[in-house]
Amino acid sequence: MTTPSQTDADRKIDLVIGRLLQVGVFAAAAVVAFGAMLFLVQHGRTPAKFTDFVPGPATLRTVGGIVSGVLALNSAAIVQLGLVMLIMTPIARVALTLIAFIIQRDRLYVLITGLVLALLLYGLIAGV
Repeated sequence: MTTPSQTDADRKIDLVIGRLLQVGVFAAAAVVAFGAMLFLVQHGRTPAKFTDFVPGPATLRTVGGIVSGVLALNSAAIVQLGLVMLIMTPIARVALTLIAFIIQRDRLYVLITGLVLALLLYGLIAGV
Protein backbone atom coordinates (compact mmCIF):
# COMPACT_ATOMS: atom_id res chain seq x y z
CA MET A 1 0.00 0.00 0.00
CA THR A 2 1.33 3.41 -0.89
CA THR A 3 0.93 6.55 1.15
CA PRO A 4 0.13 9.97 -0.32
CA SER A 5 3.64 11.21 0.49
CA GLN A 6 5.32 8.55 -1.67
CA THR A 7 6.69 9.72 -4.97
CA ASP A 8 6.54 7.72 -8.18
CA ALA A 9 10.22 6.89 -7.74
CA ASP A 10 9.56 5.50 -4.25
CA ARG A 11 6.71 3.35 -5.57
CA LYS A 12 8.90 2.03 -8.39
CA ILE A 13 11.66 1.16 -5.93
CA ASP A 14 9.15 -0.62 -3.69
CA LEU A 15 7.86 -2.61 -6.66
CA VAL A 16 11.36 -3.58 -7.78
CA ILE A 17 12.34 -4.66 -4.27
CA GLY A 18 9.11 -6.62 -3.86
CA ARG A 19 9.65 -8.33 -7.21
CA LEU A 20 13.24 -9.17 -6.23
CA LEU A 21 12.02 -10.88 -3.07
CA GLN A 22 9.30 -12.81 -4.95
CA VAL A 23 11.63 -13.96 -7.71
CA GLY A 24 14.38 -14.85 -5.23
CA VAL A 25 12.13 -16.98 -3.04
CA PHE A 26 10.39 -18.71 -5.96
CA ALA A 27 13.69 -19.40 -7.76
CA ALA A 28 15.22 -20.81 -4.57
CA ALA A 29 12.15 -22.99 -4.00
CA ALA A 30 12.29 -24.27 -7.58
CA VAL A 31 15.98 -25.16 -7.26
CA VAL A 32 15.39 -26.95 -3.93
CA ALA A 33 12.40 -28.82 -5.38
CA PHE A 34 14.41 -29.89 -8.43
CA GLY A 35 17.28 -31.05 -6.22
CA ALA A 36 14.88 -32.94 -3.95
CA MET A 37 13.25 -34.71 -6.91
CA LEU A 38 16.65 -35.59 -8.31
CA PHE A 39 17.69 -36.88 -4.88
CA LEU A 40 14.62 -39.12 -4.74
CA VAL A 41 15.34 -40.44 -8.23
CA GLN A 42 18.96 -41.17 -7.33
CA HIS A 43 18.52 -42.38 -3.74
CA GLY A 44 14.80 -43.04 -3.28
CA ARG A 45 15.21 -46.75 -2.61
CA THR A 46 18.05 -46.36 -0.11
CA PRO A 47 16.77 -47.05 3.43
CA ALA A 48 17.12 -44.15 5.85
CA LYS A 49 19.37 -44.58 8.89
CA PHE A 50 18.21 -42.52 11.84
CA THR A 51 20.48 -44.05 14.48
CA ASP A 52 23.49 -41.79 13.88
CA PHE A 53 23.72 -38.22 12.65
CA VAL A 54 25.94 -38.02 9.59
CA PRO A 55 26.73 -34.47 8.52
CA GLY A 56 26.83 -33.61 4.84
CA PRO A 57 30.09 -33.68 2.96
CA ALA A 58 32.55 -30.83 3.56
CA THR A 59 32.42 -29.95 -0.14
CA LEU A 60 28.90 -28.63 0.36
CA ARG A 61 30.10 -26.05 2.88
CA THR A 62 31.85 -23.83 0.33
CA VAL A 63 30.47 -21.99 -2.66
CA GLY A 64 33.08 -23.57 -4.92
CA GLY A 65 32.14 -27.04 -3.72
CA ILE A 66 28.46 -26.34 -4.25
CA VAL A 67 29.04 -25.06 -7.79
CA SER A 68 31.21 -28.09 -8.62
CA GLY A 69 28.51 -30.39 -7.27
CA VAL A 70 25.77 -28.63 -9.23
CA LEU A 71 27.78 -28.95 -12.45
CA ALA A 72 28.12 -32.68 -11.71
CA LEU A 73 24.33 -32.87 -11.06
CA ASN A 74 24.86 -33.84 -7.43
CA SER A 75 21.36 -33.62 -5.95
CA ALA A 76 22.56 -32.57 -2.48
CA ALA A 77 24.60 -29.75 -4.03
CA ILE A 78 21.55 -28.57 -5.98
CA VAL A 79 19.47 -28.44 -2.80
CA GLN A 80 22.31 -26.60 -1.06
CA LEU A 81 22.43 -24.08 -3.93
CA GLY A 82 18.72 -23.41 -3.46
CA LEU A 83 19.29 -22.78 0.24
CA VAL A 84 22.15 -20.40 -0.51
CA MET A 85 19.87 -18.58 -2.96
CA LEU A 86 17.24 -18.29 -0.24
CA ILE A 87 19.79 -16.85 2.19
CA MET A 88 21.08 -14.41 -0.42
CA THR A 89 17.62 -13.04 -1.30
CA PRO A 90 17.25 -10.69 1.69
CA ILE A 91 20.90 -9.71 1.39
CA ALA A 92 20.25 -8.74 -2.24
CA ARG A 93 17.28 -6.72 -1.01
CA VAL A 94 19.48 -4.75 1.37
CA ALA A 95 22.03 -4.18 -1.43
CA LEU A 96 19.30 -2.96 -3.78
CA THR A 97 17.95 -0.67 -1.06
CA LEU A 98 21.46 0.72 -0.56
CA ILE A 99 21.67 1.52 -4.28
CA ALA A 100 18.27 3.24 -4.11
CA PHE A 101 19.39 5.40 -1.19
CA ILE A 102 22.63 6.28 -3.01
CA ILE A 103 20.61 7.39 -6.04
CA GLN A 104 18.34 9.45 -3.77
CA ARG A 105 21.43 10.95 -2.08
CA ASP A 106 20.04 10.14 1.38
CA ARG A 107 23.28 10.05 3.38
CA LEU A 108 21.83 8.87 6.67
CA TYR A 109 20.06 5.89 5.13
CA VAL A 110 23.09 5.10 2.96
CA LEU A 111 25.17 4.92 6.14
CA ILE A 112 22.64 2.79 8.03
CA THR A 113 21.93 0.45 5.11
CA GLY A 114 25.64 0.16 4.32
CA LEU A 115 26.30 -0.84 7.91
CA VAL A 116 23.50 -3.41 7.85
CA LEU A 117 24.83 -4.85 4.56
CA ALA A 118 28.36 -4.99 5.94
CA LEU A 119 27.16 -6.84 9.05
CA LEU A 120 25.13 -9.31 6.97
CA LEU A 121 28.08 -10.03 4.68
CA TYR A 122 30.45 -10.33 7.64
CA GLY A 123 28.14 -12.83 9.29
CA LEU A 124 27.80 -14.79 6.08
CA ILE A 125 31.52 -14.87 5.30
CA ALA A 126 32.79 -15.31 8.87
CA GLY A 127 30.08 -17.83 9.74
CA VAL A 128 29.02 -15.90 12.83
